[in-house]
Amino acid sequence: MTTPNFRRILLKVSGEALMGGQSYGIDQTTVDRIAADIKGVYDLGIEICLVIGGGNIFRGLSVAARGMERATADYMGMLATVMNALALQNSLEKQGLQTRVISAIPMTSVCEPYIRRRAIRHMEKGRVVIFAAGTGNPFFTTDTAATLRAAEMGCDAMLKGTQVDGVYSADPKRDPNAVRFDELTYHDVLSMDLRVMDASAIALARENRIPILVFNLSEPVVSVLRGEAKSTIIRERE
Repeated sequence: MTTPNFRRILLKVSGEALMGGQSYGIDQTTVDRIAADIKGVYDLGIEICLVIGGGNIFRGLSVAARGMERATADYMGMLATVMNALALQNSLEKQGLQTRVISAIPMTSVCEPYIRRRAIRHMEKGRVVIFAAGTGNPFFTTDTAATLRAAEMGCDAMLKGTQVDGVYSADPKRDPNAVRFDELTYHDVLSMDLRVMDASAIALARENRIPILVFNLSEPVVSVLRGEAKSTIIRERE
């Protein structure tokens, strides 16, 4: 087995991944499994930070489509990500990992406010950092927040855990003819309108030359980093 050549990575976890088999909320068994997975990455000596979505609790865009003001709905979605971050922090600390939740919306009773240099210092000291509340601004997705934090932290790669084993030409759960890709460029994702991440996140990753690995969150992250599990890599061609 080869040890992955990454010093620091960002893992983006969708809120829906925390539901497990439920239709809503947080499944503790699933959160504990993800925490154990993160511990495996940490044990390789890789610094790791995370961004978690909030769709298992509240999805701002869909609520806005039903009549709520978009900015208000997005702020509510950001608060949902803080709840998820605290749940994952609890599970990570049961694994023996020192963890800090850092929120783009200040709420100092439960987590730290986002200060870039402090976040970097936490990682240098061997702590797992969980970034919550997106960018702190409405109209931006947690994918964009994840790419932004990956750039700010100087991450070597960003991993996006999803419900499928990579990027497909269409939703494989709905289209049996969907084609899976092993490798794509940022331009491919944008020009083919592949909905793996929103356009602003892809453009930001391209600008900062951050490779993105898209994989099924049911696979151990360590296996993805070692190339033992299926994934799609998005990067510029050599």
